[in-house]
Amino acid sequence: MITQETIDRINALARKSRTEEGLTEAEKEEQQRLRREYIDAYKASLRNQLEHTVVVRPDGTRQKLSEMKK
Repeated sequence: MITQETIDRINALARKSRTEEGLTEAEKEEQQRLRREYIDAYKASLRNQLEHTVVVRPDGTRQKLSEMKK
């Protein structure tokens, strides 16, 4: 789960990277780690949403989206 503090830190590092000062090596590593956490959480959320999606056919039958890919 990504918290608002994590998102704020990602944004702060992105802003700092665009300044003359730039990022230190430790901050670059932190930025990469936080971005990876964010992307992984986003993918997990999307995967969960798709697994719980149901397609309703015109005849009224329901089929889970995850069953359709077989």
